[in-house]
Amino acid sequence: MSQNEFDQHLANGRKLLTGLLENKTAAKLDTYGKTIEWFKVLKEEIKHTLSLISEQIEDERIRLRFVDRGDTEAQLFIGSDVIVFNMHSNIFQLNPNDYNSQTSYIHQNPMNAYCGIIRIYNFLADSYEYNRLHDMGYMIGRIFINQEDHFMVEGKGQIGFMYRDFMHQLMSREVLQDIIIRICVHALNFDLYTPPYKAVQQTTVNDLNAITQSSKMKTGKRLGFKFESDTDVK
Repeated sequence: MSQNEFDQHLANGRKLLTGLLENKTAAKLDTYGKTIEWFKVLKEEIKHTLSLISEQIEDERIRLRFVDRGDTEAQLFIGSDVIVFNMHSNIFQLNPNDYNSQTSYIHQNPMNAYCGIIRIYNFLADSYEYNRLHDMGYMIGRIFINQEDHFMVEGKGQIGFMYRDFMHQLMSREVLQDIIIRICVHALNFDLYTPPYKAVQQTTVNDLNAITQSSKMKTGKRLGFKFESDTDVK
């Protein structure tokens, strides 16, 4: 390769790199900014929903509490459950094999396939109240949002098939309210099962003391049980 050819090769490389920064990286930054904005709105709608529900609940024993954990996490305590909303700090591309990636919307602008993700987890409220760090929870949903406010939701129950049309769906406060309600209903209907007797029939004095002092017995919704549907959300 001659010096002129090598110089041209370097110039082409710089042009390619500049194009990636101006297009892909900029699109990812725009998407991240949108995700941050909608996560703030989500927290506002959680508080608004709790306020409306609280007006109808007379039993003061029932947990109804919102905890703001900063820019990327919020906790909704409702009944015996806590629902954790966690915004991922990275931007992801929709699976190229997914139907939504094959639509004209993505083909016309591939940058629209980049999404921020808000993950939704369900834990027992007591796991947080008693600092039981070994307790298990489940991801019950995740929200994908792109730079143009298009979104889709993957998840358990009704939430898993209500919002799948990424090409036509636009995020709004009303949509977030509906997602919050559906997530809460799913969590409250997802009851705690007793672990198999053989799994808990033996313990040690030290383990029992630890349980008594700090409530560290591992607990989780449906602990010891696995369903085929559990593979739906990755």
